[in-house]
Amino acid sequence: MPEPLRTVVADDHYLVREGTRRLLELSGEIVVVSAVGNADELLDAVRRLTPDVVITDIRMPGGGWRAGFEGIDAAHRVHAEHPGVGVVVLSQYSDALFAFELFKHGTEGFAYLLKDRVGDLEELLGAIRAVASGGSVIDPKVVEGLLARRDMRGEQEELTPRERDVLREMARGRSNGGIARALHLSISSVEKNVNAIFTKLGLENSADVHRRVAAVLAYLGP
Repeated sequence: MPEPLRTVVADDHYLVREGTRRLLELSGEIVVVSAVGNADELLDAVRRLTPDVVITDIRMPGGGWRAGFEGIDAAHRVHAEHPGVGVVVLSQYSDALFAFELFKHGTEGFAYLLKDRVGDLEELLGAIRAVASGGSVIDPKVVEGLLARRDMRGEQEELTPRERDVLREMARGRSNGGIARALHLSISSVEKNVNAIFTKLGLENSADVHRRVAAVLAYLGP
């Protein structure tokens, strides 16, 4: 059995961060080495404890940070100082502009999830596992909203319904095998759809999970 992932949780609401801590530790896959209330305390905890993963709220009031983007700015600082630490940003905002802000310098080791995913333990654990291994995740609800917006623009070279399903699973950070299980498809069918998606986006096919999420962002971006 693999060693539990060492994690720091950051949220300015005590009940939320303690609830998140207890939920994660009950899974047996996570050890929360610190739970803090602001971005400065988060950076200090990472420097002292060098966790595998950080889980941070997008907003944590405090001085010296962009208001409303404290968690995202702290995520970028964590990656700059500790490139091997994965970061999951929890947000109440489904507006993709916040996700693009997180991923603007690269997608590797970042996840953007809506805050209600805390109640879906397997979804949250999946994102934690993904960023710990250098992968990326973007919340499927954000993808849904962007797909709807793109439909309204009526752009050419749209994806087929099946390709869109595969795109959503790619956004979750799933491998081809994981997508096949989620959609009840064969591996060969998933590979065919993934290749079609990359072709339509004009992107080189890649097995790298973070490049797959980059493809999602490239397709859905403004």
